Order: sequence, then C-alpha cells, then structure tokens
Amino acid sequence: MSSRIATPSTVADAPAASHGLLEAVNKQLGVVPNLFRMVGNSPAALEGYLSLMGALGKGELSAQTRERIALAVAQVNGCDYCLSAHAYLAKNVAKLDDAEVAANRGGGSSDPKAAAAVLFAKQVAQARGRVSDADLRAVKAAGYSEAAVVEIVMTVSLNVWTNYINIVADTEIDFPVVQANAA
Repeated sequence: MSSRIATPSTVADAPAASHGLLEAVNKQLGVVPNLFRMVGNSPAALEGYLSLMGALGKGELSAQTRERIALAVAQVNGCDYCLSAHAYLAKNVAKLDDAEVAANRGGGSSDPKAAAAVLFAKQVAQARGRVSDADLRAVKAAGYSEAAVVEIVMTVSLNVWTNYINIVADTEIDFPVVQANAA
C-alpha cells in the first residue's frame, strides 16, 4: 500500500529544508515515522507541527494526558494511523496499560482527573468546539486551570490536524495496527 501523498523513503529523500527537523525526530524517537516524512514534503508544515508539539510539551498537561487525548480524538475521527501510533506511544512511552488505552479511546480514564480531560477533549472533538457550559465547568471542577483548558483544546486541535492529514494521505501505518472500527 502506498500513501496518496508521497512519503519520502528516507530523510535524504525529503526536501532539504526538512532534513534537520527530520533528523531531530530521529534523534528523539530513534526512527522517523511515515507521518513525519510525509509532512516533511512541506518544511513549513513540519516546522509548525514540531513547534506546536514542543510547546505543548512545556505546558501543564502531562505526556500521559496528551497521549490519552490523542487516543480519544483519533477514535472520534476514525484515524487508524493515529490510533496505531498513539496506542504504541501510550504503552511504550507514557507507560499506560491496555485497559487505560481502551478507556482513553472511549473518552475515559481510570484516573478521575485524567478522565475529565479526556472526556472534555472528546466533547470538543465531537462538537467541533461547541461544548456546553456544563462541559467546561466539569473539566474545571476536576482541577484543570484556564491554561490547562486552553492546552486541552490545543491538543485536540493538533490531533485533529494529524488525523486529517493521515486520513487525506492514507498514510501507510508503520506501528502495530489499531483500527478505529475495532473499538
């Protein structure tokens, strides 16, 4: 299977302006997943994606919470590439177990505070931002600050973008495959 948008086979095959960014991904992950090489067709898009990911990594939300949100949003949008990637990252980097990954995909969590963030993220994705006052009150009541609420919405937005680009491109999955319709 090949993607509908070309995925350079190697970092060297990507546009020259993407090389340094892709090498940084390789240094951090030990591999350059297809998503990054495909997005690297646009050095500007790759820089924006990596910059936003890096900025969110400095925010209030933990890496575990960001992975949980990514799983919920990928499930909402039916993005098998992102579900596969984030299920792998959730287990191997964020150290979440299978039951937690399954709960996250459904918009929940075994951790009560994380559950509020994941549910809110799912609501944001499903309602395209048009959440109710009660939805917003619930996530704040769970202990999330105004800044954290903004970061939840930004994390949803970043994941919607990766879901959409992978769905448009039909990016070849280079992680153990997880399918949205197999929830």
